[in-house]
Amino acid sequence: MTTVYALHENPEWFPPFARAFEQEGVDVVEWLLTDGVLDLDAAPPEGIFWSRISASAHTREHHLSKDYARSVLSWLEAHGRRTVNGRRVLELEMSKVDQLTALRAAGIDTPRTVAAIGRERIVEAAKDFRAPFIIKHNQGGKGLGVRKFESHDELTTYVSSEDFEEPQDGITLVQEFIHAAEPFITRAEIVGGKFLYAIKADTARGGFQLCPADACAIDPVSGKPIMPPGATIAPEPDQQLFSLREDFDHPILARYEEFARRNNLEVCGIEFIETADGRVLTYDVNTNTNYNAAVEAAAPRSAPRELAKYLKALG
Repeated sequence: MTTVYALHENPEWFPPFARAFEQEGVDVVEWLLTDGVLDLDAAPPEGIFWSRISASAHTREHHLSKDYARSVLSWLEAHGRRTVNGRRVLELEMSKVDQLTALRAAGIDTPRTVAAIGRERIVEAAKDFRAPFIIKHNQGGKGLGVRKFESHDELTTYVSSEDFEEPQDGITLVQEFIHAAEPFITRAEIVGGKFLYAIKADTARGGFQLCPADACAIDPVSGKPIMPPGATIAPEPDQQLFSLREDFDHPILARYEEFARRNNLEVCGIEFIETADGRVLTYDVNTNTNYNAAVEAAAPRSAPRELAKYLKALG
């Protein structure tokens, strides 16, 4: 039996996958890329190597994980090992600029965006945007650094204040604020390069931080539901922000599958908004996708189990 090596940095996100691998009879080894020793003169073990390193690793004090993952994936691929979401895909995860330029190259519509390299260039980058607009971190995840501004003066005040959140890579994106036709975003889950199901995420209650993992929903200190930035309605206890978008069928799905094929994205979640003015704008590609328990309970097929089956078949 071929061993699957799961390269990750957050044990809290892994239990649904561990259960799926056990149910499908897959031998899995967790390889935590938080610190370690990498012998470049040694050969990697035989197996399938699945990377799910997150751009938000630094928020969990795992500041070394991203560069460690770069080193490990380069080593594995130099030895011809089969990687899933490998070295090139890791760079898509780490940069929204990379994601947006790749989406546009594939002919997929994205929000108007300008990248500011350095804090002192953010106000300049926003000068041609009509308010309201948003800013976000280029290297993000979990809605890091996303803020909405009602005026340019408000942005100027924020950037010069002590409240300013410095992005991990020094790049801040200024982006048009998208007026949604309805207060939700849609996330298309892709496993093995094929669309599996779509979820709806409630932006009225979820705001800008729409991490579907169960561990993201509760404040670890207070034990209460989190009121994320951008939310307009406080979530109630046990209220679900995510639901299955049943029988979803849209031409964008074929575009996403082709995008995934072109970029060797075998496992991902791609997020888009249907706008009030009739556009479909794609704004995020998640390559370390998590799955929500409530959605899984309603879905026709389990995403973690489909993933386990896919990785097993590669061996």
